[in-house]
Amino acid sequence: MDLKLELVVVPVSDVDRAVDFYAGKLGFNVDVDHKAGENFRVVQLTPPGSACSITVGIGVSPVEPGTYQGMHLVVEDIEAAREELSGKGVELGEPFHFGESAQTPGLHPDRADYGTFVSFDDPDGNGWLLQEVRQRAPGR
Repeated sequence: MDLKLELVVVPVSDVDRAVDFYAGKLGFNVDVDHKAGENFRVVQLTPPGSACSITVGIGVSPVEPGTYQGMHLVVEDIEAAREELSGKGVELGEPFHFGESAQTPGLHPDRADYGTFVSFDDPDGNGWLLQEVRQRAPGR
């Protein structure tokens, strides 16, 4: 049985500002932007190369904006991704990895897959991580 994660609802306070950030700065594709009156709007956005999308909107989630943390966007080259996103106005943290005792500044010393991260927030404070994966295991 396949179980495929296809959509995550991300709580935001201002849909247009969120779309500007996700589509304009991160380069997500706007798949759907549907309104039904003043109290419902759903916008589905998909990161380039991803099979999973996010949805932002009005009347789509009871969750408080800015409360989601730890969502990952996987990239092949974290330094290049950080430079590109920074050039588009995204405020990013410095690269880090997890050493023997805790989170440690800098790239993973071996550049191990799943080992280096860079954090950033959307305009509401929902927390994201870039995670470097240069080579995936077969079948992934």
